[in-house]
Amino acid sequence: MSVLIICEKPSVAKTVALALGAAEQKDGYFSGDGLLVSWCIGHLISMADAGSYDERYKKWRYEDLPILPQAWKYAPTPGKEKQLAVLKELLHRSDVSEVVNGCDAGREGELIFRFVYEQAGCTKPFSRLWISSMEDSAIREGFAGRRAGTEYDALYQSALCRARADWLVGINATRLFSVLYHKTLNVGRVLSPTLNLLVERDGKITMFHKEKYHIVHIGCGGVDAESERISDASAADALKTACEASQAVCVSLKKEKKTALPPKLFDLTLLQREANRVYGFTAKQTLDYAQSLYEKRFLTYPRTDSNYLTEDMAQTATDLVAALLPVLPFMQGAELTPEIGRVINSAKVSDHHAIIPTAAFAGNGFNGLPESEKKLMSLVCCKLLCAVAAPQEYETVTAVFDCGGKPFTAKGKPILIAGWKGIDARFRAALKAKPDENGAEDAALPELAEGQIFETVTASVSEHYTTPPKPYTEDSLLSAMENAGKEDMPEDAERKGLGTPATRAAIIEKLVATGFVERKRAKKAVSLVPAHTGVSLITVLPEQLQSPLLTAEWEYRLQQVERGELSPDEFMTGIADMLTELVKTYKVISGAEVLFPSGREVIGKCPRCGSDVTESKKGFFCEKNDCRFGLWRDNKFFAAKRAALTKKVAAALLADGRVKLTGLYSEKTGGTYDATAVLEDTGESVRFRLEFDKGART
Repeated sequence: MSVLIICEKPSVAKTVALALGAAEQKDGYFSGDGLLVSWCIGHLISMADAGSYDERYKKWRYEDLPILPQAWKYAPTPGKEKQLAVLKELLHRSDVSEVVNGCDAGREGELIFRFVYEQAGCTKPFSRLWISSMEDSAIREGFAGRRAGTEYDALYQSALCRARADWLVGINATRLFSVLYHKTLNVGRVLSPTLNLLVERDGKITMFHKEKYHIVHIGCGGVDAESERISDASAADALKTACEASQAVCVSLKKEKKTALPPKLFDLTLLQREANRVYGFTAKQTLDYAQSLYEKRFLTYPRTDSNYLTEDMAQTATDLVAALLPVLPFMQGAELTPEIGRVINSAKVSDHHAIIPTAAFAGNGFNGLPESEKKLMSLVCCKLLCAVAAPQEYETVTAVFDCGGKPFTAKGKPILIAGWKGIDARFRAALKAKPDENGAEDAALPELAEGQIFETVTASVSEHYTTPPKPYTEDSLLSAMENAGKEDMPEDAERKGLGTPATRAAIIEKLVATGFVERKRAKKAVSLVPAHTGVSLITVLPEQLQSPLLTAEWEYRLQQVERGELSPDEFMTGIADMLTELVKTYKVISGAEVLFPSGREVIGKCPRCGSDVTESKKGFFCEKNDCRFGLWRDNKFFAAKRAALTKKVAAALLADGRVKLTGLYSEKTGGTYDATAVLEDTGESVRFRLEFDKGART
């Protein structure tokens, strides 16, 4: 008898197969040693489109909303039918006695496998391969300790609820706003609140009014001290003059020893943020590079939200640190006594531990890696070494001087023990980057004493302006997404914020791809800025679809489903009720045609409201969203007379209410005739009638 293992990707399947001795490659799977190892290609089964539930749903109409399927349907993902057929055949092979879910160990991986398993109609027992590393030893250990698939039923239900909820919101909200505003407007439970973060920041930047202020500087005894902000230029000049004629007295001197603890290990979001900050990688690029390194067995599982390792990994981590030191160019000649306990905490590890290099990488080094992956591996290695290094110890020194009757402050920050920041400085030096973002404050002040008097004082005035908030970069947006709505969430909520570490990159990319957000380069950073359509969409969306609290609550409730604390039906009922209420109560915002200009050619004025009528593929329609006046090209009146409602004809009807037509077909005689078509608009519908000149043929 054989065991069938289904992995998420072909490359992962190959690694698993070779690690377990199934080395013979077949068409769509590997075989050997009583094992069959095959793969999905991401999602082989998808949620069926709305049109599969009812023919009328193929058209987007307000009257059909909300669309709430009672029995859910699924369909093969286009282009992936061949591999799906391979899996179905393998699942039903008579010699297969057990199926193993070897897809990525998380919510989405569970869904990918279950969709295939259930849509294939398979009833054979299945187990779960749950691993965080693609090293041979981890694969063999995970396979030997695989657990019953039923232990992950709640995880599957959580994944299924997530997929269905996203389908419902995407279908109903997108159709609702697209139909009402005559423009395709993608709406999503994570997409829209993320867009709102960008729009809010853009609004603050736009509304910001800079204000000038002045700082008076004094120099005394080798110290540069600064005054508080002074808005009035003449007052600043007067203080400067007074200081030049005065002595300076050190009235306060405070010294305090402090400690900067080492950073945490990377979870995916932290890795994406730092890679964006250091290298300018997008969140998607970082995830792609990390996934590739994972499949090469050089990096542990990247889609994690944990910053710690489990207790049983202590020795592994110790050995890994020792093996990495000679591999990393920026650590040549350095010594490190790791404090592994700092990164060990099983209680804070959820599905997967933090991202760290593997022993396989330590043995291979950077050989054969593309430049992008070398950079990411260097970042991950540096973070591990920093995390297990000693704390940095430093002293803060704050000196206050009295001069000209006003206080002046000077600060210093001498480093006592470099600790982990010494490693970070080595890494930054290799990048030719600044060793510390606060380097200006690292200098030590000269020896000072309270009461010390300085007879010679120099003074100057510098001019400054208040600065607006900075546009979001991917680094800062990921942080904002991670923390959105946190203050309103329960303390025990495991997943907070917008989306998950595994989905945030895709959300950002979708906002860019749909034209709601643009990437703009300014100096060295690339900012994310909402486009006009993105701002307009947020303007018309109700608060509940903009708020990060709604989707943060959903993530929390999905976590409850995953823990078996909330029934899937209860979760889905809440989603359906929300959408039903949205469709029933939402009203079009007056004047919204200004927010979503069609860009189409204006051919006349609307006889109902006086707004512009423009030409589109299906006819000529009023630009005002709540007017609904339109002249459809495909209408029974013109079709029966074998006449075309052209742009010229429509323009005449709008201008004069009538147009002379020639060569109209007569259904009675089969001949042709000339007549004048007259437009009659009831306010609810558009009709036409004919007027004949004397002697016209009928």
